[in-house]
Amino acid sequence: MAYIVTGPTAGIGRRTALELAKRDTVILVGRDPAKLDDVRKTIERDGGRAVPIVCDLSDLASVRRAAAEIIGLGLPLTGLLNNAGIMQMHPTTNTLGWDLTFATDHLGPFALTEALTPHLTDGAQVVFICSSCEDPERRPAVIAGFRGGRYLSAEASARGDWAPGGSKLPGRDAYATAKQCNLATVLVFAREQPRLRFNAVEPGFNPATDLGRDSNVFLRAVAKYVLSPLAPFIKYWSNPRTAARVITRVLTDTSGGTGVYYDENGRPFQGSELVHQPEFSERVVAETRALLARVPV
Repeated sequence: MAYIVTGPTAGIGRRTALELAKRDTVILVGRDPAKLDDVRKTIERDGGRAVPIVCDLSDLASVRRAAAEIIGLGLPLTGLLNNAGIMQMHPTTNTLGWDLTFATDHLGPFALTEALTPHLTDGAQVVFICSSCEDPERRPAVIAGFRGGRYLSAEASARGDWAPGGSKLPGRDAYATAKQCNLATVLVFAREQPRLRFNAVEPGFNPATDLGRDSNVFLRAVAKYVLSPLAPFIKYWSNPRTAARVITRVLTDTSGGTGVYYDENGRPFQGSELVHQPEFSERVVAETRALLARVPV
């Protein structure tokens, strides 16, 4: 059996990959071959097995190649963790002209999931890492400068166009909107595919992840060495080790729950009112499929 983890070279993804490796083979999906190899060696030193797959989630061709490689391994695929994500301070685009945050955080994981779901074993668990910053009523997110998802359409989001009234901080609208689309995807896929289980996890505010990799060196050091150790003692906060335990528990759960959103403590949690409206979530999925279908294979 094997679990697939995207973004496994740092932060929450790395910790979760190490946790899962205590149970079964882990397929490590990430951009940097050297960092992937480092995680593989760490897992193998502890007696586990890991298979690295190089993939840039912002590049649809790379996603398609990675999915084919994973399928070609011939392993029983028992779980998929869509963890990889970025939040750029200064937005950039990929080779297709798509907003890099939206492409990496929503379009790539969506395409990877659609390619792999026919090959997942019955009852397999698919988990998306989401964020409460998609909810305009979520007070901690508002305090942090977010104003919820600003979705107009999948095509508009790919262009970097957002509903008016969002954050004045570059990149935050893209991140919040991508996370809202992640959650919409979970809710729709859970209804569409009863053979599998689709759930989401809000891992809490994790100051030690690579999400803020665009920040300066001083701020990253403070986050990692000062804030992260204190995080589990602060409401709504967490750190990669604690988050990995919650995610592993959800990913390996066999109770059959699907379409559930879990908070940083592993308790069922509600997202924004908008994302729970079937017409909205189904539109997100339909428009995402249509956008991805226009990219030649």
